[in-house]
Amino acid sequence: MTPSYDVVVVGGGPAGAAAALALAGRGRGVLLADAPGGPPAIGEALPAAARMLLRDLGAAGTVPGDGHLPCYGNRSVWGSAAPASVDSIRDPHGPGWHLDRPLFDRRLREAAASAGAEVRTATARPVRRHPDGTWTLALHGGAGPGAVVRCRWLVDATGRRAAVATTHGARRLVGDRLVALHLVLGPGDGVATDSTTLVEAGPDGWWYSAPLPGGRLLLAFFTDGDLPAARGGAEAFRHRLAVTGPTAARAAGHRFPSCASSRSSASSASLAAPVRAPAHTARLDRVHGEGWTAAGDAAAAFDPLSSQGILTALWTGRAAGLAVDAALAGDPYALDRYATAVTGVVIAYRRNHAAHYGLERRWPARPFWRRRHPSAPAVPAPDPFVSRPAGPAAAAR
Repeated sequence: MTPSYDVVVVGGGPAGAAAALALAGRGRGVLLADAPGGPPAIGEALPAAARMLLRDLGAAGTVPGDGHLPCYGNRSVWGSAAPASVDSIRDPHGPGWHLDRPLFDRRLREAAASAGAEVRTATARPVRRHPDGTWTLALHGGAGPGAVVRCRWLVDATGRRAAVATTHGARRLVGDRLVALHLVLGPGDGVATDSTTLVEAGPDGWWYSAPLPGGRLLLAFFTDGDLPAARGGAEAFRHRLAVTGPTAARAAGHRFPSCASSRSSASSASLAAPVRAPAHTARLDRVHGEGWTAAGDAAAAFDPLSSQGILTALWTGRAAGLAVDAALAGDPYALDRYATAVTGVVIAYRRNHAAHYGLERRWPARPFWRRRHPSAPAVPAPDPFVSRPAGPAAAAR
């Protein structure tokens, strides 16, 4: 007999795990299909407010758990050369975390399994939707060749590519061309004591750095993918880093990774090039359809400057799970209420996004900043939230 579930959640990141947790907590039969392989998620700072979401999901006892670093504040060089800081002592929820992302994601999936969800390492592909509204899906990977399951509803938690939603009529609306060029630097000779995140603006974009467990440092440069600053390898990356202030000083205490083929050489040519990943703002024109609902980056993906990535994933995952549960129970308006709530989050994000970028006016003639200042003369750039088909860059995450 074909295994049958109430809901199959496609995608095992924070949004997918949160949706599975919410549904399993309501007694639903849930399969969480986590695609095998792919690039590992990089470390990220999780704000302390996540404690409330994890509590509501019933996972606060185990997630995040040990193995992460405390985040005691945020530093920025934005709008002027003078550094500014916000200390976690002012946060009523306490300090946040610098995450070991693979560990964080794994614990969320384990929490979903403990709540009653079935978790498989497999890629789930919808095959067809039947006249009675149920779906047949093929599972590839850990489930073995030719595995087939059936369900009443799908939750799309496949990230920015929104694989399920875009295959079944939804359109991705993309707001910009932001990309991240990132590296994880190894431990240095000294003992790292800085536990803050650091954001520093530059002429062609902005830098982000944060400590990771094991004495490592996450270093990322954000710019538009069509600008010259997005091109070049390790040497260009280090040249741009060298003209920064606190970011360069922080990176100086860490070792840059080398190419696997030339670890014995100390020349700049042997250094590993930064990894490029999409970081653009995007959303779906609708977050639910016939038999499916989107959550996380599939529903709305935000500029990392907002520090909303994992928080939004957890919130939309839980909200989508509860809405699907209510819809399956016969509530005809549950999914529309979820869509309205997501729209409200997107509107607030766009307002705050414009205000924050508007604070940086030191390089008004540079294309990256002119695109983000509405009053500046126009330069070639995509219109906000124009429809764009999913491409290689969108599917990379």
